Amino acid sequence: MPRQPKDQGLAEGQRYLGLGLKFAAGIVGFTLLGYAVDRWLGIIPVGTVTGTVLGTVLSFVSVWREIGSDGKGKPPG
Repeated sequence: MPRQPKDQGLAEGQRYLGLGLKFAAGIVGFTLLGYAVDRWLGIIPVGTVTGTVLGTVLSFVSVWREIGSDGKGKPPG
């Protein structure tokens, strides 16, 4: 098994850290947006739950597509 250069492993780790942060930020952002809609319309649990579920699904799809790409934003194939 050939050894990886030190910088290559660090770059790969940074890529996955960025994907994790992207996933978390999407969930938190949509949850806060749903909470703001709840406060505005006065329907407290509906918007928060909807925002959380929507944020989770959209963040997952975004991260899934990023992992499936070649690292340059192009899908495989």
